[in-house]
Amino acid sequence: MNKVERLGCFVAMAAMLILTASCSKTKGYELVWSDEFDYVGLPDSAKWGYDTEGNIQGWGNNEDQHYTVARKQNAWVEDGVLHITAIHEEYEDKMYTSARLMSLADWQYGKVEVRAKLPDAKGTWSAIWMMPGGWSFKDGNWPDIGEIDIMEHVGHDLGVIHASAHSKDYQWQKNTQKTATVNITDVNTKFHSYIIEWTPKVMKAYVDDQLYFSYRNEGKGVDKWPYDKPFYLIMNIAVGGAWGSVQGIDAQAFPQTMEVDYVRIYQKEKYQSDVDISE
Repeated sequence: MNKVERLGCFVAMAAMLILTASCSKTKGYELVWSDEFDYVGLPDSAKWGYDTEGNIQGWGNNEDQHYTVARKQNAWVEDGVLHITAIHEEYEDKMYTSARLMSLADWQYGKVEVRAKLPDAKGTWSAIWMMPGGWSFKDGNWPDIGEIDIMEHVGHDLGVIHASAHSKDYQWQKNTQKTATVNITDVNTKFHSYIIEWTPKVMKAYVDDQLYFSYRNEGKGVDKWPYDKPFYLIMNIAVGGAWGSVQGIDAQAFPQTMEVDYVRIYQKEKYQSDVDISE
């Protein structure tokens, strides 16, 4: 190997180390869990399960999809990307199928980053969100237990990204939820990173590096801040429902897919100091 070749190898190795470092550490966070979707097949069963409680009558905002389990037509990994696909087809008692994946791990505080490309048809309601570990629809105590919405997007309002925090006192039925929006025009044609940073003091949402939502803990108890416990991650496409079908469902535009490039969870060793929401 001559000097030029050795230099080339050194540069390549240095670049790889820099990339690895940037993936494993950001703003003092350490990477603690991820799925890079660098395989082919069904989502990794050691990391993901399937939430089907939305199929129960009376639950799921009167949506039109049936959530399936380990069905490749609705959730499949290929070419380094997870595809969550909603299909117009008669299945069970519904006219659409889709998948709602949930992480088998949960985390208390940290930074959650999901890089995704979103569906755009009228009637689609794509979401990346979090619920408390161990929670079930059968418990019947939503939204008191808390919900963190990292990203919600409805096809009839293309490009408008929502982040929200729901609790007993702050919820959408009362129109009191803590929420904000940002307009990202190419959500359906390009991948963007949908991010939540969550500490005991504050919750902040970003698209890529753009901060657009901040909710500081008011210190007034769990009715307003029920987020001091582990939450797990959910990714899904709903069809129709109370919000998704406000302008109807364009059945001819299906199938519709949310593509996910990666999911990364970061945490800090300690959350002892206050966090300035202007950071």
